Amino acid sequence: MGAIIKALTLSTTLSTTGERISMRIRRRLPIPLAVLVLVGALALIVTLRKHAPPEPARLLPGADGFFYVNLKWIRTFATGKLPAVSREAEYQKFVEETGFQFERDLDQAAFAVHYPQSWGGGTGGSASEPRFSEVFVGKIDSPRLTSYLKKVSSSVEDYRGFDIYSIPLEGRTVRVVMLSYNSVAVSNHPNPDVIRGMLDRSRKLASPFGGPSLLRRFYRKVPLASLSFAILRVQPNEMSSLNGMGSWSLLFPRPAVAVISGRFLRAFHLRAEAFTDSEADARAITDKAAAFLNLFRTAESSVGTQETDADVKAFFDSLKVEQSGDRAILTAVVPPGFVRKVLTEAPPEAVAPEPPAAPATPAAPKESAPAPKGRRKPRTPA
Repeated sequence: MGAIIKALTLSTTLSTTGERISMRIRRRLPIPLAVLVLVGALALIVTLRKHAPPEPARLLPGADGFFYVNLKWIRTFATGKLPAVSREAEYQKFVEETGFQFERDLDQAAFAVHYPQSWGGGTGGSASEPRFSEVFVGKIDSPRLTSYLKKVSSSVEDYRGFDIYSIPLEGRTVRVVMLSYNSVAVSNHPNPDVIRGMLDRSRKLASPFGGPSLLRRFYRKVPLASLSFAILRVQPNEMSSLNGMGSWSLLFPRPAVAVISGRFLRAFHLRAEAFTDSEADARAITDKAAAFLNLFRTAESSVGTQETDADVKAFFDSLKVEQSGDRAILTAVVPPGFVRKVLTEAPPEAVAPEPPAAPATPAAPKESAPAPKGRRKPRTPA
């Protein structure tokens, strides 16, 4: 009987001790678990933000092409500044009234390209030529810029407490709105809802899942830490009708999507990929690109290597074209010296010819002849 009582006592003691230990674990477990959940959530957010397009690009509307450049980082690799640009009268007036210089004050720029609807269902509506929407981020003097926009605009629309300025320019209407103290949205799309949508997206919390569908789909193909990239839907037949874009039809036999990027890893690495509908199209693009490269290299060798810049030669030697399934890939490595030369060496300014030297004036005689009557005698300069 005593053994049974001892067993029951031991069992009760163990049960009580187990319950106390379990309660201590339950009390202490929520704190570490909450910390782990928080760390995991932060890691997921950081990872998503790294693989998400830059915020200025996510504010853009749906379009047929996108371009982004981070000039703030590019200035870092260009010894802190970009070359001065030639200022036409209109741009000079803009600089004087706003104090904003694109080459000095612009940090980020994102562009959306809207093809005409006649180009196979482009996003440009009834426009006969491509239209553009942009987001600029930089050092902006808001009062001066606002004063300038009021002066040049033909009308101002109050949209949810923000002023949208309509500026007539070359037969089109350019709409401008200040999104924040350091960002501006611009669009010449014929539909005013385009810039209104850009403003609405800027008022929401920045989401790594946001942005136009074409941008989200192909941005994952952009290498990490790229300072600049372009995602463009190529329509070779339609593009051939525009000046400066007809060369696309020489390289692309059929529609495709081109993804071009550049990042700096001890040197500037360029990468261009063409995503096609078939391996045959990718092979055709690869063969044409290789033929163009061979022509460049042949021309370079015919000129001779004595006058060829070493950085330029290294760039052309690094060019490589290859095919991977339905993709055509072009890669190149631009030496830092070549990048700095392009960014820091401004084109030589035209030097005005010096006027011909005036003939030496003979010394005045000590005694001058009497002046004729009715005329004053000229004074001899001291």
